[in-house]
Formats: sequence, C-alpha cells, structure tokens
Amino acid sequence: MSSTFEAIDVIERQAAVLVRHFELLHRRSDVHDSLDRAGYLLLRTLDDRGPMDINTLAATLGVDPSTAGRQISAMQGAGLVLRTPGETDRRRSVITATQDGLATMTYVRQRRAEDLAELLAGWGEDELRTLGEMFGKYNRAVAARYLSGQAPSGEQPVAEPTQS
Repeated sequence: MSSTFEAIDVIERQAAVLVRHFELLHRRSDVHDSLDRAGYLLLRTLDDRGPMDINTLAATLGVDPSTAGRQISAMQGAGLVLRTPGETDRRRSVITATQDGLATMTYVRQRRAEDLAELLAGWGEDELRTLGEMFGKYNRAVAARYLSGQAPSGEQPVAEPTQS
C-alpha cells in the first residue's frame, strides 16, 4: 500500500468521525436552538460580504436558489433578514441581515467559539493555526470542485467568506 493511499485512508476515516462528532456536538448543545447551521452560515455570509441577491447568495452558500429562497423566507418571518427589490431590477430580491439577525448570529458565533476554546484548551497556538489553515485549505478544495466546477488548484480561495 502506498503512503499516499494510507494517508488518504486515515483522512477519509477521520473525516467520517469528524462528521459524527459534529452531529454529536450539535445534539449536545442548545446554541442551535437560537439559529440553525444554515441560518448561521447565511447570516455570516451577509455579515462578511454585505447584502446580495438570492442567486448570488445561493451560489456562495452552495445551495440552489429555491433552497435559499425557503431559508430566506423563514428567516424573514423570524425578523433575521430583509428582502427588498433590487435597485436596477425590481424583480430581483436583495437580502440584508437585520440588526436582530446580526445580534443572533453574533451570539451563536460567540457560543460556538467558547465551546471550541474549551474543547481545544490544551492545544498550542501553532496547532490551532495549523488546524484552521488545513480546514481552510480543505474547504477551498471542496468549494473549487463543487461550487465553481473547477478542479482544486492550490491556495486560490473560491466561494469562501472572509474571516473576521
């Protein structure tokens, strides 16, 4: 067995365990009662990139426009986002996070960060940076393949919200 195959095998198994652990963390935390993952990512994207139309938001999140539309409708009903007609094309809706939406997202973000800090308390700063860089690199590869239709190509960021 080649060392590359062995490394990929370890990554594949650990990715499966990681997904299971994310599900476990989700079930064991009440932070998701405030805002589910889809809503959190939608609000983080709007906070990072500003208002955008539904098609652009859907493409950025990697969902189809009808899925984004359903999420936005539910979030609009909860007062987390506003949907307004576009300035140049009134048939297009522009989505903007409300102050309540941003406050809810900020609360969830802080709680998630606290939980992560507790889980990773024994890690050194270099280890934390490396993990963040590796997650970022992996997420860019997934985005390049599945959001933009490109083959992964090194370090070029694709469809990834900026870090704040």
